[in-house]
Amino acid sequence: MSLSVNTNAGALIALQNLTSTEAQLSATQNEVSTGLAISQPSDNGAIWAIAQGQRSDSSALDSVKQSLQRVQSTVDVATSAGTSVSDLLNQLKSTALSASDTSLNTNDRSALNAQFTSVLSQITKVVSSASFNGANLISHGASNLAALANSDGTSQLTVVAQDLSLGGGNITVTAGTTLSSATAAATALTAINSSITNVNNALAKLGSNSTALGDQLTFVSNLQDTINTGVGNLVDANLAAESAKLQALQTKQSLGVQALSIANSSSSALLSLFR
Repeated sequence: MSLSVNTNAGALIALQNLTSTEAQLSATQNEVSTGLAISQPSDNGAIWAIAQGQRSDSSALDSVKQSLQRVQSTVDVATSAGTSVSDLLNQLKSTALSASDTSLNTNDRSALNAQFTSVLSQITKVVSSASFNGANLISHGASNLAALANSDGTSQLTVVAQDLSLGGGNITVTAGTTLSSATAAATALTAINSSITNVNNALAKLGSNSTALGDQLTFVSNLQDTINTGVGNLVDANLAAESAKLQALQTKQSLGVQALSIANSSSSALLSLFR
């Protein structure tokens, strides 16, 4: 290679190599700092687009989980309150059975009737307070609740409301029911027995709905974990390899600087030819 003061080919080559090393070093440092091999479209447009789509699905599943958890909590509150209603109906049954005894005197019947009325009032209080996030699944006229089941909103899990109010669809005993006589008590006992069966069936349905919501929540959580793992497989950097690469590139950078320095000084050797 000829020596020239106008063109320093060695320096140009050294500069090109140093520039290439600097670019690789910058990319490697970005991977090490972000943990991502593909962090922007320019790294790999196709893979980045796929990863972004999966991230969108994963993010949407957060909303699905929140919806499932919210409805499940509402069902659990309704189930807990319904269990209390079932227990209170059992108390009503015992009281009505005692009041159906024709040998009772007036004072005893009056005491039993007062107890009966108090328990009826307690049922109304329990049902009216069984709300979560403004929703009550066991009150009179309650609406069904639907929870999101997938990331695009095309599938839902619906929980059917169960009316456990007095005189409603499941409890035929009304707030005005009394045990004023043995006959009235016998009539009330029949209604109570029917109500107990209805309430227990309603609670079984709510329990099944809670289980279904829990199963779907588990599935969605596992699906989200799988999606996140898949995204990681696409875009995550191998930090062990990148660490080794970083050290190598830093060494190449130092050597490149030295090579450029040597190449730049070569033209000064021409001066010795003219001394």
